[in-house]
Amino acid sequence: MDRGTERGAPPSRGAGNGAADGPAAAGRVPLAVVVVDRDGMVSHWSRGASRLFGAGKEEAIGCPAADLLPVSGALAEEDSPLYGVYASYDGLGPDLESSLDGGLSYPAAGRARLTVPGADRVDVLWWAYPLVGPGRERLLVLAADAGALHQDLDLDEGTVAVERIAPAFALHTDFPGADELARRLPEILPSMSVGESARIVAQILELGYPVMEFSQNDRVPVTPDWGVPRRAERKARRERAARAAAEGLPLPQDEVDEGEDLEYVAVRERLEFLNEVSGKIGTSLDLSRTIVEVSRAVVPRFTDVAGTYLREQVVAGEGFPDGVPDTTTMWHRVALEHTDEPGRWDDVVPVGEAMPFPAHTPFFQCMTTGEPVLVPRISEQMGHAIASQFEKRDIRPLITGRSMLVVPLKARNVVLGFMILLRHPERVEFNDMDRVTGAELAARAGLVLDNARMYTFQESVAETLQDSMLPHIPPRMAGCDIATRYLPGTLLGRVGGDWFDSVKLPGARTALVVGDVMGHGLNSAAMMGQLRTAVQTMAALDLPPAQLLRNLDDLAQRLGDSYLATCLYAVYDPIASELHIANAGHIPPVIVRAGDGRSELLDLPTGAPIGVGGVPFEAVRVRVAPGDRLLMCTDGLVEVRGEDIGVGLATLTESAAHPAASMDDACDAIIRALNTRGGRKDDVALLMARLNGIEPDDVAEWRISPDPVEVGRARAVVREQLHDWGLGRLADGAELMVSELVTNAVRHSHSRPVELRLVRGDSLLCEVDDDDHDLPNLLSAGPTDEHGRGLRVVSTLAREWGASRTKAGKTVWFELTLPRR
Repeated sequence: MDRGTERGAPPSRGAGNGAADGPAAAGRVPLAVVVVDRDGMVSHWSRGASRLFGAGKEEAIGCPAADLLPVSGALAEEDSPLYGVYASYDGLGPDLESSLDGGLSYPAAGRARLTVPGADRVDVLWWAYPLVGPGRERLLVLAADAGALHQDLDLDEGTVAVERIAPAFALHTDFPGADELARRLPEILPSMSVGESARIVAQILELGYPVMEFSQNDRVPVTPDWGVPRRAERKARRERAARAAAEGLPLPQDEVDEGEDLEYVAVRERLEFLNEVSGKIGTSLDLSRTIVEVSRAVVPRFTDVAGTYLREQVVAGEGFPDGVPDTTTMWHRVALEHTDEPGRWDDVVPVGEAMPFPAHTPFFQCMTTGEPVLVPRISEQMGHAIASQFEKRDIRPLITGRSMLVVPLKARNVVLGFMILLRHPERVEFNDMDRVTGAELAARAGLVLDNARMYTFQESVAETLQDSMLPHIPPRMAGCDIATRYLPGTLLGRVGGDWFDSVKLPGARTALVVGDVMGHGLNSAAMMGQLRTAVQTMAALDLPPAQLLRNLDDLAQRLGDSYLATCLYAVYDPIASELHIANAGHIPPVIVRAGDGRSELLDLPTGAPIGVGGVPFEAVRVRVAPGDRLLMCTDGLVEVRGEDIGVGLATLTESAAHPAASMDDACDAIIRALNTRGGRKDDVALLMARLNGIEPDDVAEWRISPDPVEVGRARAVVREQLHDWGLGRLADGAELMVSELVTNAVRHSHSRPVELRLVRGDSLLCEVDDDDHDLPNLLSAGPTDEHGRGLRVVSTLAREWGASRTKAGKTVWFELTLPRR
């Protein structure tokens, strides 16, 4: 099709100068060129558009494109004998209307009847190209006057038996006029830069060329394959309709059906299919469910077999895949839907299998180019080549003779996977229109899969972040057992500001912490991480609870005033059988007494939340007995919108008193009791500690004078005590390590006696206290060095060791695993 005075649209393959050329003939008509921006306004209006639509460039630029294409009236067949059944449609055509509204993302073509001011109604043929990329342009529309085409052909009644006249797209053809199009497009789009025009040319070359074909037989390819009845048949139908009208008889239904516009039926069916598929996929952000939805949406309406393959990173919920796939890329078969007899595919190509694809396969071509690959029929040779990658499995009977379409699942120009679509041999082969449909289907599916992948990835990142910020507390500490639970918010994201912790303290004591940063999301989680680290650091300094909260409040003030936090800090002394607790605006803990099973909320000074500033904190001491349970949690467990928090606290107190077989069972029972009320939207942190205590007979203490001769006495009393406890097997190692620690303490002590303590619990704990505040360092001693080997011996023989400052100085300790009885 020649462009006349409007350049830029390439002629169809085999087009001549308006005369018939072989089995096909092509005419020359001027083209109107219109560019629509992303707001639906005209940004380019060619001279041909001014002639065709009757509006000048000045009045068209910046106006809504739809307003310049008014629709009016139906086209009588006598007015346009050349186009026949097109006359039944009155309007822009669903594809052009959708294109102007931005509703289509693939090229379309059709016919429309427009009313032009000062002229008769104009019958036009049009082609629309959606434009993507960084520019403002959204749509390129080419249009031709069908009446002028009729005059150029000079076709009188009965001159030529034209079978098909339709605008179309010659997809994926080797078109020799591409260079000319690239060179001349700036001529028809003079307001565009070279880069913009090159981008549009690239898209047109990718989507297909506008083609006007006058086909005299079915051998000439027309895409889409829109059939139009022969002119003689239309004339015969008109005569039959006239006779029926003269005789007062209704027109037979089959005559009415034959007159339906097959072009628009075909397009409408594909649009309905794509809309139907779009409604079936992406109903959730669950990746596994989305994969199944995508596969099931196309079987059996579009294909008989659909196999979906995804890259490893997508299946694993990891980040966006890097690089172009190659022969080493592993592809996971994540879904397979088919209409064959049940089980036929299961053993040969099971879901869950991962495999690479060789370079000679159409799958590799699809995944590396990112373009659909159409195989009209899988030959025996191709079937053998495909089957060669399946070890000890012959898939040739499943694929040979079938029509195959491989479509890429892309997002942001990266291939996430692909779908292999197969049709039974007796079904019509996939064609170019199916390729376009499959590409559009895959584009929508790729977007949905990428959304699910990103959600899965972000959820995984959030869980990893939250998990990394929550401590992995050992179930047993000195004199107590601990169980914890964390529940993320159900509606406000996977990351929150709730936390719990436990810290080993000198004197076989344990610090128990529960806190809650107000708010949700990454910022709250980051603030939580800072506060938790600060609590651990200050707990290691053995600060009293009230002083620790005071320092934490000061830290929050320095970090900023954007966040507040509540915190409950308790120190459990299993030897003294008491809790030392301070509260910063947190809900009170629950104590469950072992003697009578009674549970109660501890009455503590509430204190202000961390971050308020200038408010004092108080600490109280609570006597406990062996077997008592302490329950600390955040308000997300007990608080429900619209309900008084007292109701939740009462439920918590009641559920905590119920007997349970284990600590974990007790935590689960509390979660069930509080979580079934509904309405919970906050995250939850729960810590339960069973306060077992340490019997006086399991503790031995000595005061050592700061004299080097006392080191020998320290070794002797430790050996004797271990033999009394039945731990003689530990005596040699313990005696050696005690000797090293006491020697260091005596050397650095100032005036106070050195204190030596042995505690028998789940392990053997040894602590040495002195009044020097400088913590010891692990050194690498040389052959001639006199010092630096003591802590090396301790670190080698002990299961665990450490040092911490105390109010009076420091404590150095080590633990040994008790021998099995």
